[in-house]
Amino acid sequence: MPRDERQLIADLKNDSQRALAEIYDHYAPRLYAFGMKYYKVPTNVEELVEDTFVWLWNNRHDIRSENSIKAIMFIRMRHYLINNYRAIVNSPEYESYVGYVERLGTADTDKLEYEDFLKQLHHAISQLPETQQQIIKMSKIEQMSNQEIASALNLKEQTVRNQLSSALKNLKKILGPLYIVCSILFYVN
Repeated sequence: MPRDERQLIADLKNDSQRALAEIYDHYAPRLYAFGMKYYKVPTNVEELVEDTFVWLWNNRHDIRSENSIKAIMFIRMRHYLINNYRAIVNSPEYESYVGYVERLGTADTDKLEYEDFLKQLHHAISQLPETQQQIIKMSKIEQMSNQEIASALNLKEQTVRNQLSSALKNLKKILGPLYIVCSILFYVN
């Protein structure tokens, strides 16, 4: 501060706009930097700095000469930052944003779980005998009919049905509880 703080407070209490301008010139950049540490939105921080100085001017007669202008300004700025943060957190837009982010997180988790399930399913299919692997893939993944599979593999249609039934039973043993998901997936497809 270029002047004695007690004298500056006394001048401010006597309605000196020059004293307010001195305080502003000295503390506005510091309050702005302080606000940017926590808020990161320049236009909003500028408004909060202005609000802090408006508060100082409106309450100038209540300031005691032994008070520290620095302490008064930073406490008031902190108060405005907290109130502004609370207003944002309690706003409907913020609640909507939080819901959106939560849904994104869930979607990512669901995708990872689904990919993990598919890996387990492919691993289980790879443990089946060669003919059963082919029949499961053709029937459940490629959506071919038993007749088309029989024709493609040069087998009887009844053999395809028997091998498909055996393959599904084997998958049930290998996958355990995950087979329920597998059967739903196969049914839907």
